[in-house]
Amino acid sequence: MSAFDVETVSLDGGATALGWSGGTTLVIDRPNGAGGRGLGFNGGQLLNLAVAGCISNDLFREAAKRGLVLTRVAVRVRCDYVGDPAMATPIEFDIEVAGDADDGTLRDLVAHVDRIAEIPNSLRRGTEVRLAGVTVG
Repeated sequence: MSAFDVETVSLDGGATALGWSGGTTLVIDRPNGAGGRGLGFNGGQLLNLAVAGCISNDLFREAAKRGLVLTRVAVRVRCDYVGDPAMATPIEFDIEVAGDADDGTLRDLVAHVDRIAEIPNSLRRGTEVRLAGVTVG
């Protein structure tokens, strides 16, 4: 088991599911009009949230390494899904960052994180995704 294992289980025989890793949980669902109850994130939102969360966490981590204190980080991520089977259009993100450094230093920090952030790099470099097993019954 790796540090990045996650698991989901559906609830009440429907699309609503709980997802967890360690002691952290979230709700996964489909929208009301698409067979779910609209109670949680759908897969596309989770993909974008993974990008946003990675960028945000890495900004704080890398700022601390440079002795910087960030007072605000906001990351907005967007894409759409097209085709059959549907695939994400290019994922774009915007970052708002404030802290105890001048604009140039903060822009340099953002550029550095854009180069090294794990989730965006995994997507950019085409990390393989494969089905490893199926249990029926």
